[in-house]
Amino acid sequence: MAETTEVKKGLAGVIADESAISNVIPEKRALYYRGYPVHELAEKCRFEEVAYLLLYGELPTRAQLEAFEQEERSQRALDETVHRLLELIRTDAAPMDVLRTAVSLLGANDPEATGADIDTIRRKAIGLMARLPTIVAADRRRRHGLDFIPPREDLTFAENFFHMYFGEVPDAEVVKAFDVSLILYAEHSFNASTFTARVITSTLSDYYSAITGAIGALKGPLHGGANEEVMRMLKPFRSPEEARRWVEEALARKQKIMGFGHRVYRYGDSRVPIMERYTRRLAERLGFQNLMAIYDAIQEVVVQQKGIYPNLDYPTGPAYYMMGFDIETYTPIFVMSRITGWSAHVMEQLADNRIIRPLSRYVGPPERPVPPLEARG
Repeated sequence: MAETTEVKKGLAGVIADESAISNVIPEKRALYYRGYPVHELAEKCRFEEVAYLLLYGELPTRAQLEAFEQEERSQRALDETVHRLLELIRTDAAPMDVLRTAVSLLGANDPEATGADIDTIRRKAIGLMARLPTIVAADRRRRHGLDFIPPREDLTFAENFFHMYFGEVPDAEVVKAFDVSLILYAEHSFNASTFTARVITSTLSDYYSAITGAIGALKGPLHGGANEEVMRMLKPFRSPEEARRWVEEALARKQKIMGFGHRVYRYGDSRVPIMERYTRRLAERLGFQNLMAIYDAIQEVVVQQKGIYPNLDYPTGPAYYMMGFDIETYTPIFVMSRITGWSAHVMEQLADNRIIRPLSRYVGPPERPVPPLEARG
């Protein structure tokens, strides 16, 4: 390769393929799922409708939605092998590791694991969408020494997760805020975990391998794990003044502030305004005004001093905290949502596949002879 070839570290700015699933327009701070503005989807739809949109390409009719919901709800239960697996894993294991391992088991036990036609992939996707919340909730309860709560088929996706996690469903406003977060996390073009899934799929490996790889990528604190780090950052502060002093000192040390900045957005994450609106409603309703004052203080300093805006993880971390979720389960909740986007990309990759195999520019030693062993010092 010519030495003058420009190297795009992290593939920044590289257009690797075409996609009809989602579109980000940074200049407009706009995100679209299959042409629909995501903020409109979040306000007007439930997560199940958006999941259908991503997996099938169009918003469902009432009859299609009912059939889709029936298919998803009927697959929420876990078979005994998954329960036995959970019993074997340490209770202090990272929840993302538990989730990744459980998905591998589901794939190993699926007689159609290697099926690669679109209808088969879609069926697997709906099955994982149904079971992932059950796994996340079951893992959380076992870590706390609590009894497993089986899923219910008469509840929505969001309601059922609260039921399995806490044993009760909160009021409609809390459920709506959670549903909005799921919609906003569902898909975001060629992010790191989605691209991982597409790379694995491009080798014609199986669907479950692509999803376990995506879970591994999402685990990182620079990707999905950022929502957990946001709350770990916010939680120790007792006042906005304390938070402001800390962030000013952190910026002076050139420390990265979690929940701020984005590879695609330069003028602010398009998903933040709507999630922040629901987060503020939760704070007002549940009595977390001091947490939001701390939240605002940090945001004000980072924006004023660095011109860097928050991403979706910044308002979502506090929202999940106010809902009562354990911090270590924030990223597994992300997986529960993003399984829809990942699956859509797996299907799109298979529909017009070419193995993803970029090049690298070699910068190691020049060609040299191999010396005999006794001459190597």
